[in-house]
Amino acid sequence: MSNKKPNPTDAAKRREAEPAAEAKQAAGAAAAGQTPAPPPAESQPAQPEDELNHDIELLRTELDEAKDWALRFQAELDNYRKRVNRQMEEDRRYAHLALVRDLLPVLDNARRAIEAAGKAADAASLLEGFKMVARQLQGVLERHHCTKIEALHQPFDPHLHEAICQQPSTEFPPNTVLCVAQGGFRMHDRVVRPSQVIVSVAPPEAEAAPAAPSKSDGDAAEDSEK
Repeated sequence: MSNKKPNPTDAAKRREAEPAAEAKQAAGAAAAGQTPAPPPAESQPAQPEDELNHDIELLRTELDEAKDWALRFQAELDNYRKRVNRQMEEDRRYAHLALVRDLLPVLDNARRAIEAAGKAADAASLLEGFKMVARQLQGVLERHHCTKIEALHQPFDPHLHEAICQQPSTEFPPNTVLCVAQGGFRMHDRVVRPSQVIVSVAPPEAEAAPAAPSKSDGDAAEDSEK
Protein backbone atom coordinates (compact mmCIF):
# COMPACT_ATOMS: atom_id res chain seq x y z
CA MET A 1 0.00 0.00 0.00
CA SER A 2 1.30 3.40 -0.94
CA ASN A 3 1.40 6.06 1.80
CA LYS A 4 1.48 8.95 -0.70
CA LYS A 5 -0.81 11.86 0.37
CA PRO A 6 -3.04 13.59 -2.25
CA ASN A 7 -1.68 16.87 -3.48
CA PRO A 8 -4.19 19.79 -3.20
CA THR A 9 -2.73 21.37 -6.30
CA ASP A 10 -3.55 18.32 -8.38
CA ALA A 11 -7.17 18.30 -7.17
CA ALA A 12 -7.59 21.97 -8.10
CA LYS A 13 -6.19 21.32 -11.55
CA ARG A 14 -8.60 18.45 -12.09
CA ARG A 15 -11.60 20.68 -11.09
CA GLU A 16 -10.45 23.36 -13.50
CA ALA A 17 -10.04 20.81 -16.30
CA GLU A 18 -13.55 19.32 -15.91
CA PRO A 19 -15.46 22.30 -17.45
CA ALA A 20 -12.98 22.45 -20.31
CA ALA A 21 -13.42 18.75 -20.95
CA GLU A 22 -17.22 19.08 -20.92
CA ALA A 23 -17.04 22.00 -23.34
CA LYS A 24 -14.73 20.02 -25.62
CA GLN A 25 -17.12 17.05 -25.52
CA ALA A 26 -20.10 19.28 -26.38
CA ALA A 27 -18.20 20.82 -29.28
CA GLY A 28 -17.34 17.38 -30.61
CA ALA A 29 -20.94 16.25 -30.38
CA ALA A 30 -22.11 19.38 -32.22
CA ALA A 31 -19.54 18.74 -34.99
CA ALA A 32 -20.83 15.18 -35.30
CA GLY A 33 -24.43 16.44 -35.63
CA GLN A 34 -25.56 15.21 -32.25
CA THR A 35 -27.51 17.22 -29.69
CA PRO A 36 -25.67 17.48 -26.44
CA ALA A 37 -27.48 16.01 -23.50
CA PRO A 38 -28.92 18.67 -21.14
CA PRO A 39 -27.44 18.86 -17.71
CA PRO A 40 -29.40 16.91 -15.15
CA ALA A 41 -32.11 19.03 -13.51
CA GLU A 42 -31.99 19.49 -9.82
CA SER A 43 -34.67 17.41 -8.24
CA GLN A 44 -37.31 19.31 -6.13
CA PRO A 45 -38.62 17.75 -3.02
CA ALA A 46 -42.25 16.63 -3.48
CA GLN A 47 -44.86 18.52 -1.36
CA PRO A 48 -46.24 16.27 1.33
CA GLU A 49 -49.85 15.13 0.82
CA ASP A 50 -50.84 16.22 4.33
CA GLU A 51 -49.88 19.81 3.55
CA LEU A 52 -52.02 19.80 0.36
CA ASN A 53 -55.01 18.47 2.27
CA HIS A 54 -54.54 21.17 4.88
CA ASP A 55 -54.56 23.91 2.23
CA ILE A 56 -57.71 22.47 0.66
CA GLU A 57 -59.49 22.37 3.99
CA LEU A 58 -58.43 25.94 4.68
CA LEU A 59 -59.85 27.12 1.36
CA ARG A 60 -63.10 25.28 2.02
CA THR A 61 -63.39 26.94 5.42
CA GLU A 62 -62.83 30.38 3.94
CA LEU A 63 -65.44 29.69 1.26
CA ASP A 64 -68.00 28.58 3.84
CA GLU A 65 -67.33 31.71 5.89
CA ALA A 66 -67.78 33.90 2.80
CA LYS A 67 -71.09 32.20 1.98
CA ASP A 68 -72.30 32.62 5.55
CA TRP A 69 -71.35 36.32 5.52
CA ALA A 70 -73.19 36.86 2.22
CA LEU A 71 -76.35 35.20 3.60
CA ARG A 72 -76.25 37.27 6.79
CA PHE A 73 -75.69 40.47 4.79
CA GLN A 74 -78.65 39.66 2.52
CA ALA A 75 -80.86 39.00 5.55
CA GLU A 76 -79.84 42.30 7.17
CA LEU A 77 -80.54 44.16 3.91
CA ASP A 78 -84.02 42.61 3.66
CA ASN A 79 -84.76 43.57 7.28
CA TYR A 80 -83.59 47.13 6.61
CA ARG A 81 -85.87 47.42 3.59
CA LYS A 82 -88.82 46.14 5.60
CA ARG A 83 -88.13 48.66 8.37
CA VAL A 84 -87.90 51.54 5.91
CA ASN A 85 -91.11 50.56 4.13
CA ARG A 86 -92.91 50.21 7.46
CA GLN A 87 -91.66 53.62 8.59
CA MET A 88 -92.71 55.25 5.31
CA GLU A 89 -96.16 53.70 5.59
CA GLU A 90 -96.55 55.05 9.13
CA ASP A 91 -95.37 58.50 8.06
CA ARG A 92 -97.94 58.58 5.26
CA ARG A 93 -100.71 57.35 7.56
CA TYR A 94 -100.05 59.93 10.28
CA ALA A 95 -98.82 62.79 8.10
CA HIS A 96 -101.76 65.04 9.10
CA LEU A 97 -101.63 64.24 12.79
CA ALA A 98 -100.19 67.64 13.75
CA LEU A 99 -102.80 69.46 11.65
CA VAL A 100 -105.66 67.53 13.25
CA ARG A 101 -104.33 68.30 16.72
CA ASP A 102 -104.29 72.01 15.89
CA LEU A 103 -107.81 71.87 14.44
CA LEU A 104 -109.40 70.25 17.49
CA PRO A 105 -109.34 73.45 19.61
CA VAL A 106 -110.98 75.31 16.71
CA LEU A 107 -113.78 72.74 16.67
CA ASP A 108 -114.17 73.09 20.46
CA ASN A 109 -114.50 76.87 20.19
CA ALA A 110 -117.06 76.58 17.39
CA ARG A 111 -119.19 74.29 19.57
CA ARG A 112 -118.90 76.67 22.52
CA ALA A 113 -120.00 79.57 20.31
CA ILE A 114 -123.02 77.60 19.10
CA GLU A 115 -123.98 76.63 22.66
CA ALA A 116 -123.59 80.21 23.89
CA ALA A 117 -125.71 81.56 21.03
CA GLY A 118 -128.46 79.02 21.80
CA LYS A 119 -128.64 80.12 25.42
CA ALA A 120 -128.28 83.88 25.00
CA ALA A 121 -130.14 84.27 21.69
CA ASP A 122 -127.87 87.20 20.97
CA ALA A 123 -126.78 87.59 17.36
CA ALA A 124 -123.88 89.88 18.30
CA SER A 125 -122.31 87.31 20.63
CA LEU A 126 -122.78 84.59 18.03
CA LEU A 127 -121.09 86.73 15.40
CA GLU A 128 -118.19 87.53 17.71
CA GLY A 129 -117.78 83.85 18.57
CA PHE A 130 -117.55 82.79 14.96
CA LYS A 131 -115.15 85.63 14.18
CA MET A 132 -112.89 84.26 16.90
CA VAL A 133 -113.16 80.76 15.40
CA ALA A 134 -112.28 82.09 11.95
CA ARG A 135 -109.21 83.91 13.30
CA GLN A 136 -108.11 80.82 15.15
CA LEU A 137 -108.58 78.62 12.09
CA GLN A 138 -106.57 81.02 9.95
CA GLY A 139 -103.78 80.94 12.51
CA VAL A 140 -103.73 77.13 12.37
CA LEU A 141 -103.43 77.20 8.59
CA GLU A 142 -100.59 79.73 8.74
CA ARG A 143 -98.69 77.59 11.24
CA HIS A 144 -98.86 74.78 8.70
CA HIS A 145 -97.55 77.10 5.94
CA CYS A 146 -100.97 77.43 4.29
CA THR A 147 -101.44 81.13 3.53
CA LYS A 148 -104.14 83.12 1.78
CA ILE A 149 -103.59 84.27 -1.80
CA GLU A 150 -103.96 88.04 -2.06
CA ALA A 151 -106.07 88.69 -5.13
CA LEU A 152 -108.23 91.80 -4.70
CA HIS A 153 -107.18 94.63 -7.06
CA GLN A 154 -104.19 92.57 -8.18
CA PRO A 155 -103.34 91.76 -11.81
CA PHE A 156 -105.02 88.54 -12.90
CA ASP A 157 -102.65 85.56 -12.68
CA PRO A 158 -103.94 82.29 -14.18
CA HIS A 159 -101.60 80.34 -11.93
CA LEU A 160 -103.21 81.81 -8.78
CA HIS A 161 -106.66 82.96 -9.87
CA GLU A 162 -109.68 81.38 -11.54
CA ALA A 163 -111.83 83.85 -13.46
CA ILE A 164 -115.55 83.13 -13.11
CA CYS A 165 -116.74 86.18 -15.08
CA GLN A 166 -115.67 89.50 -16.56
CA GLN A 167 -116.97 92.95 -15.77
CA PRO A 168 -116.36 96.24 -17.62
CA SER A 169 -114.60 98.84 -15.52
CA THR A 170 -113.37 102.38 -16.05
CA GLU A 171 -111.73 102.57 -12.62
CA PHE A 172 -109.22 99.72 -13.09
CA PRO A 173 -107.19 98.63 -16.10
CA PRO A 174 -108.15 95.46 -17.93
CA ASN A 175 -107.23 92.07 -16.38
CA THR A 176 -107.51 93.39 -12.83
CA VAL A 177 -109.28 91.47 -10.06
CA LEU A 178 -112.37 93.47 -9.16
CA CYS A 179 -113.95 91.08 -6.67
CA VAL A 180 -113.00 87.81 -4.91
CA ALA A 181 -115.87 85.35 -4.84
CA GLN A 182 -113.90 82.64 -2.99
CA GLY A 183 -110.49 83.04 -1.38
CA GLY A 184 -107.58 80.90 -2.50
CA PHE A 185 -104.75 79.34 -0.47
CA ARG A 186 -101.29 77.98 -1.17
CA MET A 187 -98.83 75.90 0.81
CA HIS A 188 -95.26 77.07 0.32
CA ASP A 189 -95.06 77.46 -3.47
CA ARG A 190 -97.90 75.07 -4.38
CA VAL A 191 -101.46 76.30 -4.90
CA VAL A 192 -103.93 74.44 -2.70
CA ARG A 193 -106.97 76.21 -4.17
CA PRO A 194 -107.01 79.12 -6.64
CA SER A 195 -109.01 82.24 -5.88
CA GLN A 196 -112.28 82.57 -7.77
CA VAL A 197 -112.37 86.15 -9.00
CA ILE A 198 -114.18 88.62 -11.25
CA VAL A 199 -111.84 90.23 -13.77
CA SER A 200 -112.14 93.68 -15.29
CA VAL A 201 -112.32 94.31 -19.03
CA ALA A 202 -112.21 97.50 -21.05
CA PRO A 203 -115.65 99.17 -21.28
CA PRO A 204 -117.35 99.04 -24.67
CA GLU A 205 -116.92 102.15 -26.81
CA ALA A 206 -119.85 104.59 -26.84
CA GLU A 207 -122.14 104.07 -29.79
CA ALA A 208 -121.73 106.66 -32.51
CA ALA A 209 -124.35 109.44 -32.33
CA PRO A 210 -126.88 109.38 -35.22
CA ALA A 211 -126.00 111.78 -38.04
CA ALA A 212 -128.04 115.03 -38.21
CA PRO A 213 -130.43 115.20 -41.16
CA SER A 214 -129.13 117.29 -44.03
CA LYS A 215 -130.95 120.34 -45.37
CA SER A 216 -131.86 118.62 -48.60
CA ASP A 217 -133.38 115.73 -46.68
CA GLY A 218 -135.45 118.20 -44.63
CA ASP A 219 -136.73 119.90 -47.76
CA ALA A 220 -137.62 116.53 -49.22
CA ALA A 221 -139.54 115.64 -46.10
CA GLU A 222 -141.48 118.93 -46.21
CA ASP A 223 -142.35 118.39 -49.87
CA SER A 224 -143.62 114.94 -49.14
CA GLU A 225 -145.88 116.28 -46.38
CA LYS A 226 -147.31 118.87 -48.73
